[in-house]
Amino acid sequence: MIYLDNCATTKPDKEVVEVMIKALTDDFANPSSLHSFGHRVEKEIDLARKNAASLIGAQAEEIYFTSGGTESNNIAVHGAIEKNKRRGKKIITSAIEHASIDDQFKHYKERGYEVVYLDVDETGAADIEKFKEVMDKETILVSLIYVHNELGTVNRVKEIFEIAKSINKDVFCHVDGVQAVGKIPVDVKDLGCHTFSFSSHKIYGPKGMGALYKRKDVNINSLVIGGGQEKGLRSGTENVPGILGFGKACELTKRDLDKRLAHAKEIKEYLLKKLEENLEDYKINTPEYSTDFIVSLSILDIRAEVLLHYLEGDEIYISTASACTSNGTHKSTTLEQIGLSDKYAEGTIRICTSKDTSREDIDIFVEKLIKYVDEIRKIMR
Repeated sequence: MIYLDNCATTKPDKEVVEVMIKALTDDFANPSSLHSFGHRVEKEIDLARKNAASLIGAQAEEIYFTSGGTESNNIAVHGAIEKNKRRGKKIITSAIEHASIDDQFKHYKERGYEVVYLDVDETGAADIEKFKEVMDKETILVSLIYVHNELGTVNRVKEIFEIAKSINKDVFCHVDGVQAVGKIPVDVKDLGCHTFSFSSHKIYGPKGMGALYKRKDVNINSLVIGGGQEKGLRSGTENVPGILGFGKACELTKRDLDKRLAHAKEIKEYLLKKLEENLEDYKINTPEYSTDFIVSLSILDIRAEVLLHYLEGDEIYISTASACTSNGTHKSTTLEQIGLSDKYAEGTIRICTSKDTSREDIDIFVEKLIKYVDEIRKIMR
């Protein structure tokens, strides 16, 4: 099997799985219990929290465990708007956000909020000049994706937040960092954000786990009222195996980040070279200022869905775009926003490599890709 859909999810690391099995078989106590067994598990959660914090340059007390990036984004956006609704009703995001942000902004637009969607340039980056025009003292929230999930584009969120705060010092700044953590170096203090979301299953950890960084001087209300876990921000009995697995994934990601980034750069360069040597009539949508783990490739005169199914017959797995919605119900507008013509857009696939992707994997992938592109073109022409 050659798995090149690592933006959708990654294969859990062996050490992560071992930690989770131990949590299920040995460390199964409720960490809220008063006895020593529960206290021991609580200490392990504390360590996981420290590992998650260390990965993004935060303090342990600023990390709150959630069920994933979507919940983290919801807590941050809803919390920010409810906290600041008396100050104004203007909120800003980009035109190509992940559904977990985009759908929230649509919800608030229906409730009468002024929603501004920033245009993006041909690379998929938010238009900073347009932002300067629309940002004002009435703006209560700016929420931006850090690394784009389809293109790999790295948004200049630090620069945008600095502009925002120069205009309104009280504006709330949120970052959807789900595709950034593990794919580029991240330092939330340097970014200047109030909240930052990230997810376990994007960094070789378990699904159903994520975290929200909330700066320690920021107060927002919880979406879930209950037993007061996670200091009241996210009540509910802790998912101990998930938390400990996530913590181990964070530990390994920080330890190996430089090696992983160097490997991704090597693999991307090799992939692009192989495509240049073997494929005709295509475009690379991923810009230079991007993560090396993501390549958006548009091929003329094919249908991406057909190519995907051809490749899966050889156990080669890719994506046509984002795989973060159920059954493709959330139609991407990214390719339209960056000005890609329909004849290329319908042949767009997303290739997401991992720490385990080899040159041999790329050789086989490109060989099969060329074969099936030729077959599909003969049918479609």
